[in-house]
Amino acid sequence: MAKVTDLFARKGRRPLVAFDFSPPRSGDAGFAEAVRGISPDLWCVAYSPGRAVRLDSVATAAILKQRTGIEAIANMACRDMNRLALQMHLLGAEALGLQNVLVLRGDDFAGKDIGRVKPVYDYKPTELIRDITAMNGGTDFKGQKLASPTSLCAGASIDPNRDPEHEARLAVRKVEAGAQFIFSQAVYDPAVMVNFLERYRVASGRALALPFFWGLQVLVKDGVSFAEVPPSMIAELNAGRSGVDIAVDLAQRMLAAGCDALYIVAPILKGGALAASPSSSPVRSPAQASPANS
Repeated sequence: MAKVTDLFARKGRRPLVAFDFSPPRSGDAGFAEAVRGISPDLWCVAYSPGRAVRLDSVATAAILKQRTGIEAIANMACRDMNRLALQMHLLGAEALGLQNVLVLRGDDFAGKDIGRVKPVYDYKPTELIRDITAMNGGTDFKGQKLASPTSLCAGASIDPNRDPEHEARLAVRKVEAGAQFIFSQAVYDPAVMVNFLERYRVASGRALALPFFWGLQVLVKDGVSFAEVPPSMIAELNAGRSGVDIAVDLAQRMLAAGCDALYIVAPILKGGALAASPSSSPVRSPAQASPANS
């Protein structure tokens, strides 16, 4: 087993690459066959994308790790489980050989889901990160001793495209709570990264020294993005340039600006993420494009 922090420490001068993976809409464990030929450093397993009924993120991450030999991060959202259920889930993740979890709030229910499914939000993400730190010290949320402490590497998520000053302060609180790595939503301009890191430095009084995976989404025409896509990129797509080419170009600019970890998000269509495939992924290209390798 390897924690994100261990992989980051061993990466050398090349960037660390995580690839987003959406769990299947069934209990068929054969889904791992679909990602043969993709070789990221880490899988980042999404939590119920589209708020749909999917295979649990912990089970998906464990199967991916077992079948591919690549470490996996299980995303866990505060939306759907209370404190007892989440801490039991965390113990289950460790029992299945997982050490890396990414803590999320979870998207609010909307539309037809309102009234037929109830959110929980017993935890705020910062609180859950703090309690994972306590579990690593051998104590559960009730203050009772676990039979043995966990050894979990907890990560936090941020969206630098929103109010960057607020998100920087939030990131500081999550790091203080025990977050050991950070994932961002997709960004489309290296200046967003540089600006956020400076705001973090001002808010915390020190530079951010944790592994920080910057979101890099592969775009498609008429696709979905959770951040505003620059008009120039939309024009390139409409002119026939592939989303992979655009992503590789952006990766090169991100790396040149100091990025050392990337989070590759596959194309998203209305209704859910496209299945990952080698032809739709720039996962090998960022490392080859790194200034350290040129």
